[in-house]
Amino acid sequence: MRERQAAQSAGRDREFEAFVAGAAGRLLHTATLLTAETPADNPRARRLLTLALAHTYACWNRLRGEDPYDRTRQYLATRFARTAWHRYGGLGRARPQPGSVLAALAPQERLILVLRLYEGVAEEQAAALLDMPVERVRAICDRATATVLHPPRGPAPAVTGAGAKAVAS
Repeated sequence: MRERQAAQSAGRDREFEAFVAGAAGRLLHTATLLTAETPADNPRARRLLTLALAHTYACWNRLRGEDPYDRTRQYLATRFARTAWHRYGGLGRARPQPGSVLAALAPQERLILVLRLYEGVAEEQAAALLDMPVERVRAICDRATATVLHPPRGPAPAVTGAGAKAVAS
């Protein structure tokens, strides 16, 4: 009996290791996009991915035909949303971190943009995952896409020295 359980456990571990070997790179990239960290320095993304993979491993035997990648991505997204809520008092604006185009987006905008455009999750699925109306997900995705494609311009550079004399003339 113990030998059979040990064999099943070893098989389970091998299956999970194969899953991690195949999916960890893409999931880490997804987590890095969500946290708006640089790929070279992404401790929050790595921590987020570790939690998601641990959760997937804990429920590995109960997946029963469910896609483990979808389950892990779902946990990654909900965990990110929950930590963003606690860290920033809601999914409003966070302090932008340099290094990523997505850093200028609010965490909620980043989450929806990454799910929809990078992960290819349908609007209906993203709405169900985040417990939002489909129209709200669409509006946030459109706004985030516009912000990424057409970032707001900063203030005009100050004219000093010789340039100021030429403008005054």
